[in-house]
Amino acid sequence: MNYLRTYFDWFYIPRITITDVIEIIIIALLIYNVMLWFQKTRAWTLIKGILVVLLFAGVALAFQFNTILWILKNTISVGVIAVIIIFQPEFRRALEQLGRRNILSSLLNNEDNRTRKLDKKVLNEIAKAAYAMSEVKTGALIVIEQDVRLGDYERTGISIDAEISNQLLLNIFEHNTPLHDGAVLIRDNRIASATCYLPLSDNLDISKALGTRHRAAIGVSEVSDSITVIVSEETGAVSLAHNGAIIRNIPRDKFLDRINELRKEGSVTPKMKWWKGFGKHGKKES
Repeated sequence: MNYLRTYFDWFYIPRITITDVIEIIIIALLIYNVMLWFQKTRAWTLIKGILVVLLFAGVALAFQFNTILWILKNTISVGVIAVIIIFQPEFRRALEQLGRRNILSSLLNNEDNRTRKLDKKVLNEIAKAAYAMSEVKTGALIVIEQDVRLGDYERTGISIDAEISNQLLLNIFEHNTPLHDGAVLIRDNRIASATCYLPLSDNLDISKALGTRHRAAIGVSEVSDSITVIVSEETGAVSLAHNGAIIRNIPRDKFLDRINELRKEGSVTPKMKWWKGFGKHGKKES
């Protein structure tokens, strides 16, 4: 009888509580997001390499290759340090993206700050300047700051603090002027600074046809939620960079639609409205 009880202990199913279910959901979401992040970076290649090493270690263990097992055991600690050093940019970018999610503010804020930071007049002025420069192939970088502050890059430029007009933007990017080199930073419907230096993206998937200006636009979009307008000096094409991606060759009549789509894309995070509750007609506000 005791033997049977001991045998059936292997089939014991523990009692599952609400806490256990919540923990399982949280862990599943974490693993899912980590795997998505790995897929979008060079770290996915690393994962495949680690799987090959584990398979090799399994074969060595099955056939008792003691020397190989000893080598693998003593190189694991060194390998972990090497991985951290090699993939330091990816780890840093992942932490920056985590910090950009604004989890607490998305829970407590009732207003969508992103959509009211840039008014329609400002967007029209930017569009006029971009396509005027496009016609004469004048290179330009215009960074539109959103929730993530870009003070580090603002300090690399020259402070302007002026109202936005297409004439001013055209004058800034005019060839052989002191302010034409670098990027213009726009904050709260004003030109904050010009000649700003931006971080270059190290993404190996970026097309070789794109130059330093486009790579800088993608670079700043990887570390912030900014939207960058790029005018190519070689082709005159107008592009937009956001969230580490670039939309190229945007026609004039689609520019405002595209930039508004990107602004809304950054504000789709659902926000719990603790004090608003339900609307006048009994429907929950969205």
